[in-house]
Amino acid sequence: MSGGPLVVAVDGSERPGGATATVLEHMRRRFARQGAELRVLALRDHRLVGCGPCGDCTTRTVPCAVDDDVATLVGQLLEASCVVYALPVHGFGTSSLMQAFVERAGVGHLRFERPLEDKVGGVVVVGRRYAHTEVVAQLQHNMLLNRMVLPGSGFPAVLHTDGRSSPLHDAEGLEAVDALVDRMVDVARRLAPAATATRGTT
Repeated sequence: MSGGPLVVAVDGSERPGGATATVLEHMRRRFARQGAELRVLALRDHRLVGCGPCGDCTTRTVPCAVDDDVATLVGQLLEASCVVYALPVHGFGTSSLMQAFVERAGVGHLRFERPLEDKVGGVVVVGRRYAHTEVVAQLQHNMLLNRMVLPGSGFPAVLHTDGRSSPLHDAEGLEAVDALVDRMVDVARRLAPAATATRGTT
């Protein structure tokens, strides 16, 4: 595993040991088979403060002054070659933890220099039957805003579960997750020589 791509996954589920965690553990094994390391940042284990009434996000020239763990989380994303956003569907949309994170991280820390540029991104969504692709689209747009690279891997990595059965029973969804993992590692390896060359000229 040494020397392979580092993948950092942001887990946007409020529930430890739930469907999202189950999928991430499957992805950890799949990434390992591809020679990559997966680290998971569970947002529920960190202090996130929602956007407040300051109102100066689009005019300030320095990172957000709110004192919580968002800056630390962003710093861990910067260490990675690949970034995964993994989350459940809540209320036909993005889970509240993930929504708070992308708002605070994006406006308060990432918009100044777009430090996630050229990192390989992927989105995995778990839920019952509805709104999976809407959540995928929102977070993919967020990644594109941050100039990340989204590798085409076929169908979106969405898994269905009724809350009682394991999401890994969704064979078609699991196939899409595996395809995403494989493509992310492949693209990260293709981009690595260019990234090394760029660092050598700066």
